[in-house]
Amino acid sequence: MISTLLVANRGEIARRVIRTARAMGLRTVAVYSEPDAAAAFVRDADIAVPLPGRTGAETYLNGEAVLAAARRAGADAVHPGYGFLSENAAFAAACVREGLVFVGPPAAAMTAMAVKTEARRIAERAGVPVAPGAELDGTESPRALRETAARVGFPLLVKAASGGGGRGMRLVGNAGELSEAVDSARREADAAFGDGTVFLERYLGGARHIEVQVVADAHGTVRTLGDRDCSVQRRNQKVLEEAPAPGLGQGLRERMVKASVALARAVSYEGVGTVEFLVSGDEFFFLEMNTRLQVEHPVTEEVWGLDLVRLQVRTAAGERLDELPWPARPEGHAVEVRLCAEDPASGYLPSPGPVHRFRMAPSPGLRVESAVEDDTLVPGEYDSLIAKLIVHAPTRDEAVTRLGRAVRALELHGPATNRDQLAALLDHPATLASGVDTGFLDRTPELAAARPDMAYQRECAVAAAVWERHTGHARDAVLPSVTAGFRNMPVPAAPGRWAGPRGETSVSLHGEGRAEVDGAPLPVRVHGVDATGVDLEVDGLRRRFGVHRRADRVWVNTAEGQCDLVRCERFPQAGRSRAAGSLTAPLPGVVVAVHAEKGAKVAAGDLLVMVEAMKMEHRIEAPCDGTVTELLVGVGDGVDAGAPLLVLD
Repeated sequence: MISTLLVANRGEIARRVIRTARAMGLRTVAVYSEPDAAAAFVRDADIAVPLPGRTGAETYLNGEAVLAAARRAGADAVHPGYGFLSENAAFAAACVREGLVFVGPPAAAMTAMAVKTEARRIAERAGVPVAPGAELDGTESPRALRETAARVGFPLLVKAASGGGGRGMRLVGNAGELSEAVDSARREADAAFGDGTVFLERYLGGARHIEVQVVADAHGTVRTLGDRDCSVQRRNQKVLEEAPAPGLGQGLRERMVKASVALARAVSYEGVGTVEFLVSGDEFFFLEMNTRLQVEHPVTEEVWGLDLVRLQVRTAAGERLDELPWPARPEGHAVEVRLCAEDPASGYLPSPGPVHRFRMAPSPGLRVESAVEDDTLVPGEYDSLIAKLIVHAPTRDEAVTRLGRAVRALELHGPATNRDQLAALLDHPATLASGVDTGFLDRTPELAAARPDMAYQRECAVAAAVWERHTGHARDAVLPSVTAGFRNMPVPAAPGRWAGPRGETSVSLHGEGRAEVDGAPLPVRVHGVDATGVDLEVDGLRRRFGVHRRADRVWVNTAEGQCDLVRCERFPQAGRSRAAGSLTAPLPGVVVAVHAEKGAKVAAGDLLVMVEAMKMEHRIEAPCDGTVTELLVGVGDGVDAGAPLLVLD
């Protein structure tokens, strides 16, 4: 029934769906925006259709443009992936009207679960436990609002009825914070989802986020594929997921499975979906139902030995689950982390830009779902997810420790990422003991600041200096017999300076076996140098250091981790300094608003320029009172990180 599948998405999920579709013998079609023209998923597809525009609204969220692409490419089915149009009931219905198979649930099931207040009512009728809550109609007086909140109980959450991802959500600890939180949540929800409706729900501190995978066909059969623990989160965005959820009693597990099946039947669900719960002790409460494939679906696939994308396509084509091969039970344990182009140590500042190298060392049980390859781009127009790294092993301990080593050995040269945070997270005692709840990352801010220690940075700087000297010597017009760094007088080489995550490091190489690092002698021995790195012994420990250089940036890798360095100039060139008072872009992006003009007097804290990157707006505010003497950008201008925006006197 399906021969050509159009994937209405981008990045790693587009590549994931295309891989399964091709394995099933289907012809594949990608759609892509202007920033994604050179993306890996476009090359993976058999045919690709451009969607004119740069933003998500112009392209991947433009249902009419996607349907036009399907007609042009001769597609007979559409897979929406996750995000964008994946839970858009109107788009699902439009696909059916066009005669296309929508690889997802019916529009009616999506609609039933789309509004959280309605989803809560359906769950209650189906016998699924829900946390205490109350709906708001927007006309409540301050007194009525306080009385309603008191019945729900503090602390509580103000939550947007539509949408998700933490937008339109506020935590309220007492009645004094209530009115402002409700007003703020309404404004944000209206801006994000076009619906300012909010409701109140009891906040369950210390709860775990557990979800159950359901699969249903069009003939009334509903099955489940175990559970997942997604409790490690930052601002309601998942960071680490695993299956099965550790530490759940069998009785609790069975009750959650029963509730998930009841909810799926209540909305006549079809396809792959996820029912999410908050678990506190031996109690669980309905959170929401995601009517799509989840980002974290690979951990379920690994332990059950099934391809969920294949199941989506087959159930969408009308096949019966009872006629498909089904595993008897899950095997082993799987853990996944999300690698993102963002800098946790700088307040999770997005970091779009070129990826010069992306390589994973082979490891047992390792699976990589990646949006990037060597010499590709992380666009600033979309979210920051680069890749998902998954390990499946016989036990949870093995899965966590193997994944930790795989993350440390990852070579990712280009944008700043959360790799060091992920490595520290996988080594943390609470993670290893599986005692994590949804507030864990908030309580461990030190993980966001994780970075290589100074001793390791110094070793990497020595490796970079040795590699640079030897590879530079190979290009010099000198006799080959003359050793690198040769001098006919006992004068030490001028020290080189390397800026790294722990500050600057000074390295002087005096000859074989002698180096000076930050003024202290350090015994070194070079066992070999080639174009890709150095076999180096430092203070009695021998390692292979991979070294990769682009312009003044150098990336050094070992099995213990990566250290990003910048070669400091010995003689800075004139003319590179910026005017005093320059305010610069904190990251690459697009200027979306300018609130200042040349000659204007501004006060400290005034908003001057807004830069957008990766669906987030970043405010550039006046650091002090002053006068704008130069305005260097306008709305629509693209800017690089560090680019001057204006000058403030």
